[in-house]
Amino acid sequence: MNVAPRLRSLEERHAALDRQIDDEDARPRPDEAELTRMKREKLRLKEEMERLRREA
Repeated sequence: MNVAPRLRSLEERHAALDRQIDDEDARPRPDEAELTRMKREKLRLKEEMERLRREA
């Protein structure tokens, strides 16, 4: 199975979340619950990318 397209997709979503986290954190009163949700999702994506790299 070719994991490269899946990995690219995950990397793009990870980078987009990173930008969203930066944007939210830069606000005068960031939404802490939303920041936490986004950070957890970013970590989940990172773990999935690492798993795919190990299996490749």
